[in-house]
Amino acid sequence: MNKTIIAAAASTALLLGATPISAQNLTFDLQSVFGLNVPSIGPSPQHWAERVHLMSNGEITINVHGAGDFVPPFEVFGAVSSGALEMGFDWIGYWASSIPVANLVGSMPFGPTPEVAMGWMFEGGGLDIIQRAYDQHNVKVLPCHLVVPEAGGWFNREINSVDDLRGLTMRIAGLGGMALAELGANVQMVPAGEIYLSLETGRIDAAEFSAPQLDVGFGFQRISQYYYFPGWHQPSSWDSIIINMDVWNGLSERHQRIMEEACLANIAFNMHDQINAQAAAIATIREAGVEVRRFPDEVLAALREASHRVMQEEAERDEFFAEALESLTAYMETVGEWSVLQALPAAD
Repeated sequence: MNKTIIAAAASTALLLGATPISAQNLTFDLQSVFGLNVPSIGPSPQHWAERVHLMSNGEITINVHGAGDFVPPFEVFGAVSSGALEMGFDWIGYWASSIPVANLVGSMPFGPTPEVAMGWMFEGGGLDIIQRAYDQHNVKVLPCHLVVPEAGGWFNREINSVDDLRGLTMRIAGLGGMALAELGANVQMVPAGEIYLSLETGRIDAAEFSAPQLDVGFGFQRISQYYYFPGWHQPSSWDSIIINMDVWNGLSERHQRIMEEACLANIAFNMHDQINAQAAAIATIREAGVEVRRFPDEVLAALREASHRVMQEEAERDEFFAEALESLTAYMETVGEWSVLQALPAAD
């Protein structure tokens, strides 16, 4: 068939409302930084891919792969940026070494609740700031999984004062890890699949990963004595779909919109799934003999001060971080009155 006939056929299809030939049967590979069997977060990119397939009437198929299938977990961003991978699924904060603002968006210590984080992302200008930072790396970012407040972490020693943090070797990511380091802790970044062994062998004294629903699936309750709250380091946090920008620009506007809307559906599903699962997970943890505790107020106060110092230092080094910090802080203050006005008195 010559080029004239092909062009005519395509034009006729568009006029008749049919899907162009070039838009049919698109197939992409996506690698997650997590194992696909990790509770809640593991299946999340699969759920998104299923929604995209459904909403596109089968025109788009996304094959989802687990951690390490193509590249090591912490190399997913670079692979998507270069085009070696078409798509990835991540915790945004993992890419802070390349994009400092990812640390703030991944999780802001003592930051917004999930509903405020969502409002800032989609209505308060957050996504615009982040995308401009990602543009420099040839990556499209789609916030696609909002994580509820995490636990403070698993510990094999008591935390009764700030002094107990000094010399503590802990697996913790992001700005929270930087704040702990300010207080004398030894911070390590350990991939999710290696945390259990690191705790079991004593390579680390403590570890945070996520909310109880996810943590209990890793079995940390079998090798830890204490489970501390609150998750001061991640009151809310974002996971995202990342797409090579050349791949993204090659999609039709309709297919781009489908992927964005599928993420919004994914966020809604994961929110109710997570809220529903935490009570049973905490019960399981207690039944294993773990003491569930809260950090002392003096420890939380010291962590808040350290977090503020760390964030100010990061803002001085990176313009996108500074813009996002100012924007998010202002947004939290603006919408915060709503929560104050709506607050109900505690039950007797």
